Amino acid sequence: MSADTTDETSKGSTVTDDIIRLSAAEMASKLGDGSLTSVELTQAHLDRIAAVDGDVHAFLHVNAEEALATAAQVDADRAAGKTLHPLAGVPVAVKDVVTTKGQPTTAGSKMLEGWIPPYDATIVTKLRAAGMPILGKTNMDEFAMGSSTEHSAYGPTHNPWDLERIPGGSGGGSAAAVAAFEAPLAVGTDTGGSIRQPASVTGTVGTKPTYGGISRYGLIAMASSLDQAGPCTRSVLDAALLHDVMGGHDGMDSTSIDAPVPPVVEAAKRGDVSGMKIGIIEQLDGEGYQSGVKARFDEAVAALVDAGAEVVTVSCPSFEQALAAYYLVMPSEVSSNLAKFDAMRYGLRVSPEGVEAPSAEQVMAASRDAGFGSEVKRRIILGTYALSSGYYDAYYGQAQKVRTLIARDFAKAFETADVLVSPTCPTTAFKLGEKLEDPMAMYLNDVATIPANLAGLPGMSLPAGLSDDGLPVGFQILAPATKDERMYEVGAALEKALEKTWGGPLLAKAPALKENN
Repeated sequence: MSADTTDETSKGSTVTDDIIRLSAAEMASKLGDGSLTSVELTQAHLDRIAAVDGDVHAFLHVNAEEALATAAQVDADRAAGKTLHPLAGVPVAVKDVVTTKGQPTTAGSKMLEGWIPPYDATIVTKLRAAGMPILGKTNMDEFAMGSSTEHSAYGPTHNPWDLERIPGGSGGGSAAAVAAFEAPLAVGTDTGGSIRQPASVTGTVGTKPTYGGISRYGLIAMASSLDQAGPCTRSVLDAALLHDVMGGHDGMDSTSIDAPVPPVVEAAKRGDVSGMKIGIIEQLDGEGYQSGVKARFDEAVAALVDAGAEVVTVSCPSFEQALAAYYLVMPSEVSSNLAKFDAMRYGLRVSPEGVEAPSAEQVMAASRDAGFGSEVKRRIILGTYALSSGYYDAYYGQAQKVRTLIARDFAKAFETADVLVSPTCPTTAFKLGEKLEDPMAMYLNDVATIPANLAGLPGMSLPAGLSDDGLPVGFQILAPATKDERMYEVGAALEKALEKTWGGPLLAKAPALKENN
């Protein structure tokens, strides 16, 4: 019987069940006052993973031994009276695109199956320094390419709200782990919405910081000018706390912002929108949204007005070209970044069949054919074409011009609004397999999230309620570059207002997962 079942014959099980449903901030408080140990907390989450992850498949690798060792060290240091980080002892899960020394890092691909990095990403170094036990690596679309986590080479992740539905992508594993109470905190990455979109469909909070606000050193690159790591959590304050741990300048990353982390924790604790101007983006407030999605969005805006905010409408005309521009810029960078997976230095190596003494080019072709999945191949081909002689100016060059126009539209909108808002996704979670054969339908899920990546701006998705189908809806908040604290302030105020209506966190309404007793 798993440790977190509520069966009365399982000693202490109800206590364990309660522990994993606390917020990370509440866990940290209990660790600090001595009413809970990190070993107890970490073991409770490992038990939960053992109980439900066979169905959810949020994790690709669970590192119980190291996590418990870290937890034991934190408990010993706390008992010795040492000064510890506020999140010391609180477990965290890490998306499998982030390198972890001594733990497998596959980026969800057969190309890197079995690879054990010899170094940690800067994010992981900071998590370790804070004393946060790393539970393991979460599932993802291969090399972060996808909107559903169905493109993982190791099988799809399932949405804890409905196991027949997608958990979003590419970071569906991190979002699902948090939503299923397998981890209180998780690290994700967002290239076109891969933190915010999974948060939307799983009823969690996902934040993409300002580009360069969190180091990219040690992230396996998909599209270097778009990729950004960020927190996946169950509350706005938890997201701010994890953001604060991971953020800051890093000399190992040439794109890192040389400035202090914005005061995100203070903003999340304050949660005051009195006098703030909330901008509704005209181009993201029209047709195309599921009726329940639009209804929850309008209700959330009304809640912000009741909390003292003023609503204005802003126009960002170039957003209508954002999706097309993104799917030229991103594949072009994919084509360049994935060229290094050539079977010569590391990763999968396959010899072509029927060739006695294959050339390097033949080995490379066979290895890339076997190692990459269909979505990765599609994007490499598209990007190579867009960068080819005679087409560079017509495609990639034009897309970069649109990117500039999007940044200008954002700048103009922020002259009249403190933050901008929209639904995070057009629909709730769709069923597994429903859009696999229609890439364009899949790509449209990112229509509202992509502009922030093209402009390098911070964005957050938090729960806005349940749609008519009983599934979560996300509310997106966008802020000016380096003003990340604004979205935390607005998000905290909205979260507080909506949870009063719901009678508690939205995840409390999620169907219970069957445990493998």
